[in-house]
Amino acid sequence: MPSKISRRKFMVGCSAAIAALAGSRLTRLALAAPGAQAANDNALIVVFLRGGWDALNVFPVLDGPDRAAYETARPTLKIAAGGPNGALPLNDTLGLHPAMRPLYGLYQDKRLAVVQACGLNHDTRSHFDAMEYIELGTPGSKTTTAGWMTRALQSDPHLPNGVLMPALAAGAQPTALLAHSNTIAMNTPSDFSIWSNGSYQPDQRVVLRQMYAGEDWMRQAGAQTLRTVELVEQQSVSEYVPENGAQYPDDYFSVNLKTLAQMMKLNLGLRVGAVDLGGWDTHDYQGDRHEGYFGDLLGQLARGLEAFYTDLGGYAERTTVVVMSEFGRRLAQNGSYGTDHGHGSAMLVLGGGVNGGQVYGQWPGLSNEQLYDRADLAVATDYRNVLSEVLVKRLGNPNVAAIFPGYTGYGEMGIVAA
Repeated sequence: MPSKISRRKFMVGCSAAIAALAGSRLTRLALAAPGAQAANDNALIVVFLRGGWDALNVFPVLDGPDRAAYETARPTLKIAAGGPNGALPLNDTLGLHPAMRPLYGLYQDKRLAVVQACGLNHDTRSHFDAMEYIELGTPGSKTTTAGWMTRALQSDPHLPNGVLMPALAAGAQPTALLAHSNTIAMNTPSDFSIWSNGSYQPDQRVVLRQMYAGEDWMRQAGAQTLRTVELVEQQSVSEYVPENGAQYPDDYFSVNLKTLAQMMKLNLGLRVGAVDLGGWDTHDYQGDRHEGYFGDLLGQLARGLEAFYTDLGGYAERTTVVVMSEFGRRLAQNGSYGTDHGHGSAMLVLGGGVNGGQVYGQWPGLSNEQLYDRADLAVATDYRNVLSEVLVKRLGNPNVAAIFPGYTGYGEMGIVAA
């Protein structure tokens, strides 16, 4: 039999449990029955590549005058236009970095689309400013009080009252979900629990329920948090086995993607999800052509996304994944065998309803007069246009003006189907 616990130790354990409740970031949740779904139950997952990825090497130009400009600007970093270690052709103009091969089959199967020369059309090369502008959805203004994902959820006509898990941040909660009180942030489902003092967990939870009994906001939030944690615990999440032969790499990014897959399959109403992959600020020793640090990072990204898509199975049909970064890199490599902060970037769109196997957007060119500030790939497509199309056609939310205040340039590009 366990030894008796002192009143002091019991209260310490309850205090730790209360702290865990606060740390779970579940606030003001309205609970729904498991399996409850909206009329449109599609989901958007945003993968943010923090640091500014080198889109010109992810999607190297293959031919013509721009190929010559690319090779001249990148004597040691250039990706070969063909051959065993060369770019995988996407169309007659652009290729795909060979480290991204795990995604190439999805592109050929028309499940993956590329949007070239897109991004934040605002003059900044600051990581922090660019990320904040993008995630707030208001380029040039950092006084906005909510993120664009928050406004998408608030204006969603298909999101019913009582959804348990409308938003999930796998890892840290991004600025895109700023001011959304119903966001859940977790690393893995098995960690999403209340700390307890061993065999005294049942007694501690009884005390917590008593503490949070009542009608005021604080008590309701605490009680709902406790019920939510227990609901997730009941799903045997620690025993989760990826499906369809999916094999996630053993890295933080893939663990977070697996968390998203697990939570989607619980049918708790997940509408938007967010996950980060950092390390893209490649000023120094980016890599020798197809190998090195940059290639390794691209391989991590591609393997994780391929495993996630495979694991989703039928859920992939109602899931759209958007991959984006705050900006691209300069055309010319620097003296440290890397690339500095640039402007134009690229985005990936993967999943159900994607008209894949195509490269979307205009190509502005790489000659000096075509470059932004005579140094960077220009932005030909505003990133908000891509996100707006996914929100309108996949999530059924037409409220673009509310999601991206001041943005009036939305026009369908045909990237996704309704």
